[in-house]
Amino acid sequence: MPAIGEMAPDFDVLSDEGKRVKLSDYRGKKVVLYFYPKDFTSGCELQACSFRDHYPQFEAANAVVLGVSPDDAESHRKFREALNLPFHLLVDSDFSLSQAWASYGTKTYADGSTFTGTQRSHFVIDENGVIIDVQNPVSAPESAKRALAAVSS
Repeated sequence: MPAIGEMAPDFDVLSDEGKRVKLSDYRGKKVVLYFYPKDFTSGCELQACSFRDHYPQFEAANAVVLGVSPDDAESHRKFREALNLPFHLLVDSDFSLSQAWASYGTKTYADGSTFTGTQRSHFVIDENGVIIDVQNPVSAPESAKRALAAVSS
């Protein structure tokens, strides 16, 4: 798993706009890279809206937010528009990005049911590409608050 103090692994994926995005495109800014299971689900909406509601504070800390899930660019575009998200969502349809960031696996719920896929987590990367915070796993209500604390310190 990428760890605090390590250089963040670069990636090249599609965004909600259908454009290629690399982590290295954001050098000079802090980046909050957050992973979530699926567009238009309650926990994922809660997490995304929390990042949206705190976005001015992220901008004030010279940070951008990037969300990652396996949904396609069209789903991401609709999700982003429906929630009025001021940040981009990245496509990880083959789970390669979530696997590279140790944010993929099987989760067992209290009722005994299981889910295999993207696990909710976030990573904060500084202006030079070094990981400064890892929350894996993280709860939907806590993710944005913890990420904001990391970019503000």
